[in-house]
Amino acid sequence: MSKKASKSNAEESDHFSLLTDYDIHLFRSGKHYKLYEKLGAHLCTFKGKEGTYFAVWAPNARSVSVIGNFNFWNNHDHMLAPRWDESGIWEGFIPGVKKGEVYKYAIHSNTGEYLEKADPFAFYAEIAPATASIVWEHEYKWKDKSWLHKRKTSKDAPQPYSVYEVHLGSWRRKSEDGNRSLSYKELADELVYYVKEAGFTHVELLPVMEHPFFGSWGYQLTGYFAPTSRFGNPQEFMELIDAFHNAEIGVILDWVPSHFPGDAHGLYKFDGTNLYEHADPRKGFHPDWSSYIYNYGRDEVRSFLISNAIFWLDIFHADGLRVDAVASMLYLDYSRKAGEWIPNEYGGNENLEAISFLKEFNEVVYGNFPDAVTIAEESTAWPSVSKPTYLGGLGFGQKWMMGWMHDTLHYFKLDPIHRKYHQDEITFSIIYAFTENFMLPLSHDEVVHGKGSLFGRMPGNDWRKFANLRLMFSYMFTHPGTKLLFMGGEFGQTSEWNHDRSLDWDALNSNYNHQGILKITKDLNTLYKNERALYHFNFDNRGFEWSDYSDRENSVVVYIRKSEVREELLMIICNFTPETRPLYRIGVPFRGTWKEIFNSDNASYGGSGVTNQGLLYTSPVKYHGKDYSTSLTLPPLGISILKLNEEQAEFELE
Repeated sequence: MSKKASKSNAEESDHFSLLTDYDIHLFRSGKHYKLYEKLGAHLCTFKGKEGTYFAVWAPNARSVSVIGNFNFWNNHDHMLAPRWDESGIWEGFIPGVKKGEVYKYAIHSNTGEYLEKADPFAFYAEIAPATASIVWEHEYKWKDKSWLHKRKTSKDAPQPYSVYEVHLGSWRRKSEDGNRSLSYKELADELVYYVKEAGFTHVELLPVMEHPFFGSWGYQLTGYFAPTSRFGNPQEFMELIDAFHNAEIGVILDWVPSHFPGDAHGLYKFDGTNLYEHADPRKGFHPDWSSYIYNYGRDEVRSFLISNAIFWLDIFHADGLRVDAVASMLYLDYSRKAGEWIPNEYGGNENLEAISFLKEFNEVVYGNFPDAVTIAEESTAWPSVSKPTYLGGLGFGQKWMMGWMHDTLHYFKLDPIHRKYHQDEITFSIIYAFTENFMLPLSHDEVVHGKGSLFGRMPGNDWRKFANLRLMFSYMFTHPGTKLLFMGGEFGQTSEWNHDRSLDWDALNSNYNHQGILKITKDLNTLYKNERALYHFNFDNRGFEWSDYSDRENSVVVYIRKSEVREELLMIICNFTPETRPLYRIGVPFRGTWKEIFNSDNASYGGSGVTNQGLLYTSPVKYHGKDYSTSLTLPPLGISILKLNEEQAEFELE
C-alpha cells in the first residue's frame, strides 16, 4: 500500500502526513467519522522508502516517541513531531517499520510523568497479558457480496430476527489441548455450522475488541479497533464474519461506548491528563464497574467513538451494533447516591452530552449504513429509544425489552400452583410492547453471578424443568418482538455460564431431554421464519390480538398473531400448569377447520406427547368475543399453535 503526503502551507515539503487541514477541522469539531484512516499506524511508502506513518492525539504531552523491538524500546530514537495547527496530534514517518512490528507510544507529559501507551487506533495487539500494539493492515478479499446485496435490498421488508448470543472464548473449548478456546478459523467451521443448523438468523458476539482481562468478557476495552488476538489475526476474524454471511447469518457486535478500564497502557490519563474521560470523578468514574466514563462533550472524543462504530461496519462488514449499558450513559445519577453526581445545566439528572452523542452516533450509522441495525441495552423507561431522532427519539433500531425478561423469568420461577395469582406478570408486557422496537433478550446477564442457568430457574423435578423451558421458549418465539438467546440456553444447559470453561456439550450429546430442547429451538426458529404472522408486525400492534387472558384459575392465555394476510393468522394457546386440559374451548375468528402446526409437548422434544391430531372443527358457538369456537386438548406446561386449514382457508375467509 502506498500513500503520499498531504501538504498545507505551513508544512515542510518533506513532511509526510495523512491528515489534511480539513481532516483536522472535522476532528476538532467532532465530525470526523473515519479517523481510523488517518490516526494510528499506517504502512506506506515515502520518498522511495517503505515504512509506517504514526499519528496520535496527545495535546498535553511534552514529547511523544514510538518505541518497539525495532529500536530496542528506546524512547529517544524515533520522536514524533507536533503538528503546526495546535490540534494536539503528533505524527511522523519511520522507515523500515514493517507489518507485524510491535510498538507503543512513549509519552512525556507536561506534568512530568512518563507513560507508555498502546495505540488507541491500533489494528492488532499482542496476546494478553502482553499489551503492545502491532502494525497491521486490512487487506482481505471479501466473498459476501450477495449477502450485502440481500441486506441492502431487503432492509425495508419485514424480516424474522432470531439472535444467538455468543462469547467466543467459551462457546467450545479443546479439552484435549489444554482447554484452549477455538480460533477464529475453527469457529468459522464449527460455530457457523452450528448456528445455521439451529436456525438462528443472526449471531451477536460479546465484545471482540481487544481487552486485557478475559474475565471482563470483553466489556473492559483497551484495543478499540483491534479484534482480540486471543483467537487469531484480523484477517481471520474477517474470515469468520465472511463465513457467517455466506451461511446467510448476520453478525452483530457488542459495542461499549459507556466506559473504559484504567489499565496503565490504555486510555486513562492518556497524555497525563484526563483526555478521554471527565476529570471530576462524579462524572468520570463509574462505580459499578470501577472504570472511567467518556467525556461525550469533548468533540475529539466524539470523533473517536463514532469512528470506532463506523470502523466495524465498514472494515469488518458487521451487520449491526448492540450498544452496551445505554442507561448508564443517559443518567448522571446512574448507580450514584445524593452528592455523588453533578446535575446538568437545567438541574436535571439527564446526561445531555451523552444524549446528544447517542443521537449523532445513530444518525451517522444509519446515514452511512442504512441497512445495518443499532440495538440499545437500555433498562429504564426512557422514552423513544428506538424512534428516529427527527421525531425526538435516540435513533436506535431496536431496544432490549428488559421488563419482559424480568417478568417472564420471575413468572416461570414460580411453582405452577401459584401462577394463577400472577397472571398479570405474563400478560403485562403487551401493554407497552409496541412503544418501542423491542428485542426479547434471554442474555448472558441472566446466567451469571449466582443466577444459575435458565434450566435451573425452572421449578419442579427434571421433567417439569424441561417442560417449563420448552414452554418459555415457545412463549418467547410467539410474543411480539425480535428474539435473543444466549449460548447454552438452546439445549438447556444446567450449570451457570463460566467464561473459563466450555458449554456442557457432553450433556447435549448424552441426554435425550437436552437434545429435545435443541430440537424445539430449531423448530421454533423454523416456525418463526416460515410463519409471517410471527414477524410481519413485530413492532406493530396490528400483529397481535388478545383472545383471552382472563382464565387465571387455569393459568391459560390465548392470543392471536397476524400478518397483513388473513389466511396466515395463528392462534396461540398457552397452558402454564402441568395439568392436561381436554376439551378446552377457545373462540376463533373464522369458521372452518383448524390444524395444530406446533405443540411444545411433542414427544420428539422430550414431552409427554399430548398433541392434537387431525383437524379441529369449529361450531357457531360464540366464545371469547368471537362468532365461532373450537375445542382442543391443552398439553401440560405447553403451547399449542393452530392455523386455519389451508385447503379451506380461502373459502372460509370469503
